[in-house]
Amino acid sequence: MNEASSERRVGWYRQMVAIRAFEEKVQELFMTSQIEGTTHLCQGQEAVSVGSIAAMEPDDVLTSTYRGHGQALARGMEQGVAFAELMGRSAGGSGGVGGSMHLVDFSMGNIGANAIVGAGLPIAVGAAMAFKIKEEPRVALTFFGDGATNIGTFHEALNMASVWKAPVVFIIENNLYGEYTPLRESTPLDDLARRADPFGMPGLVVDGQDIDVVYATVGEAIDRARGGDGPSLLEMKTYRYKGHSRSDPATYRPEGELEEWMARDPIEILGVRLETEALLSAAERTGIAEAAQVEADAAAEAAAESPYPELKEIVNYVYAD
Repeated sequence: MNEASSERRVGWYRQMVAIRAFEEKVQELFMTSQIEGTTHLCQGQEAVSVGSIAAMEPDDVLTSTYRGHGQALARGMEQGVAFAELMGRSAGGSGGVGGSMHLVDFSMGNIGANAIVGAGLPIAVGAAMAFKIKEEPRVALTFFGDGATNIGTFHEALNMASVWKAPVVFIIENNLYGEYTPLRESTPLDDLARRADPFGMPGLVVDGQDIDVVYATVGEAIDRARGGDGPSLLEMKTYRYKGHSRSDPATYRPEGELEEWMARDPIEILGVRLETEALLSAAERTGIAEAAQVEADAAAEAAAESPYPELKEIVNYVYAD
């Protein structure tokens, strides 16, 4: 994996800021009843999405969780398409019938977010095995939360991938909470990367707030998989600023924990670094943030003008009459 160019790293900064603005807009739309159902936001975790996906090739694929807005946008989904899907409008990526937890775009290798915990892992292993059987130099990435490491499919997927040397990279977004439960109340480990050991694959702990580190580590794992050496398990230490979903105020968090993590905000870490390297000025950073807000507002407004799906379309989503 080559070192990223200065221009590309500035692009990562723009992407992370755009994802942050998108998620803040999603929260606003939900609180004003313009998005129904539920939402799971990823503010604070942007470096994991952008850094990991930046290491992918165009023909690679990914699966994500219901907290997958960041991955969808980082992979290239237009904000208007994403907003429309969240708002249940026909201009959405799945015609408005998938919603927040099911963002998908096969044309960009995003083969699906999943509402079921751990469901994306075997899908990614299946895609990876298809690549191997067809002798295609492609890799699958699968993103999942810390809670999914206690699900049976996690162990089954890692075991199968290791035995068959599937070209897949498993990425844990460890934000310390499985819904409302602190990690150590459900799991006897602080470092979930240790769960790679029984399956004979590398298990690495990664600073998920530092996009340069994320990019480099995921890139090495992708190269390993593409080269035929099998899967890796990467644990991204990160944090979600908002509650689990909907209007969860996250009062279960210890006092000061949020502020401690916000002091290592992934956008700020890269932004300060780019300023130090004279690649961005403070004024330019302000302009990027303002432009991201304008983009999110305009995309949401355009999405709201799209019609809702018609009831007759329901027949398109059944297997048989």
